[in-house]
Amino acid sequence: MTAMIMPSPSMTLRDAARNGFWKNSLAASLAVGLHAIVLALLVHGWTLEKPPLEQPAVLRTQLVMLPPAPKATEPVAAPTPLPEPVAEALIQPVKPAIDPQIQAQKLEQAVLARKRVEDKKRELQAEQQRQRQETEKRTHDLEQQRQAQEQAQEQAQRAEQSRLAAERARQQATQVAADSRQYLPLSKDAPDYPQRALDKNIEGDCTVEYTVNPQGKIENPKVLDGCHPLFMRPSLAAANTFRYQPRIVDGHAVAVPAVRNTFHYRIK
Repeated sequence: MTAMIMPSPSMTLRDAARNGFWKNSLAASLAVGLHAIVLALLVHGWTLEKPPLEQPAVLRTQLVMLPPAPKATEPVAAPTPLPEPVAEALIQPVKPAIDPQIQAQKLEQAVLARKRVEDKKRELQAEQQRQRQETEKRTHDLEQQRQAQEQAQEQAQRAEQSRLAAERARQQATQVAADSRQYLPLSKDAPDYPQRALDKNIEGDCTVEYTVNPQGKIENPKVLDGCHPLFMRPSLAAANTFRYQPRIVDGHAVAVPAVRNTFHYRIK
């Protein structure tokens, strides 16, 4: 009797599952191991670059001149090591201390410099003021000189006019005296100088024309042109006091017309 043994389906699936699990576990372990090795190589500096080629060694020669052997000198004593605190203090940078005297000197120099600048500024302003005053004084002096020249010219013109008037009066008086023969003045009083003219320092000449009657008195006195208004009244008053010797013609006293007399007003 032949017996057939059939495998159980549950047993076949269990063996297949067990074989698949181990296969997957082995593959996973291999993959993890490879990754770990590659990571370790990368950490330790492994790269895929090719190593550099070594250059061939080259032998080089050079001529060196040795200096003469130095003379034997005395051995120099080795420096004594300093204590650690002192050495640290020497190594640390030392900040320079500010001397109060130096700082005071700097402040004093700054004050002196500022004072010199202010003094120069004041000197410049004083010089400008002095130049301005000199210019004003020079202008004032020139103006005074011009006014003085104008006054001198006016006085010279007045003096010339007075001289010409006096010359004309003298010529007329000479002519009248020649014509009147015995016609001569007996008394002539000087006029009073007007106070207003004195106060204003006014000088001038005034000519009065009149007629001498047969009694030798003055008639119809009048002031000619060119007389200052302040000198008119005293000139007329003085002319009215004049007395003349009558002119005799053919044994008879006659009137003399157009007789002129010039009064000169001068402040001494």
